[in-house]
Amino acid sequence: MARRSPPPADDRVRCGWAGTDPLYRAYHDLEWGVPLHDDRRLFELLCLEGAQAGLSWITILRKRANYRRAFDRFDPKKVAAYRAAKIRALLADPGIVRNRLKVEGAVRNAKAYLALRAALGSLDGFVWSFVGGEPRQNARQRMKDVPPRTPESDALSRALQKRGFTFVGSTICYAFMQAVGMVNDHEAKCFRYREVAK
Repeated sequence: MARRSPPPADDRVRCGWAGTDPLYRAYHDLEWGVPLHDDRRLFELLCLEGAQAGLSWITILRKRANYRRAFDRFDPKKVAAYRAAKIRALLADPGIVRNRLKVEGAVRNAKAYLALRAALGSLDGFVWSFVGGEPRQNARQRMKDVPPRTPESDALSRALQKRGFTFVGSTICYAFMQAVGMVNDHEAKCFRYREVAK
């Protein structure tokens, strides 16, 4: 049996935070910063960004499949209907972050999401309105040039809180905006910067 040669080294320049973890790199290379307009996926990311509060994103990324299973693939109608027994089951699930405020926050956010959709039509149109419907193309040289929040994330945070959402502080909102491509915060030298800008 012939031995396979190892795959070629991937020497593409990435954002510094992507590191060497294959899961993190795949997220960076395929998802982060790509404009997203699917309401259910936007709701999922809003919940996951809230679950990340005080933790690292890789912690949540490693648990994402468990979250999708535990939270009925983030179907807002199902999550909004969770009662005490389901919340107890979630708090006993080692596959997710077992924090009562975060779990109850996801249920509250599902209810707020349904109310927002009933009033305005879509979460997509609502959140993207804070960047005028088009991704902001930044040109960060290093990750330390990226602010933790912006006037747009401040405004989005206030608006979401006013509509009943929780775990949506400005820093969480800015991370959400980066993740869903509302802003392109790939470092200018990163191979994904120009690809996402297209």
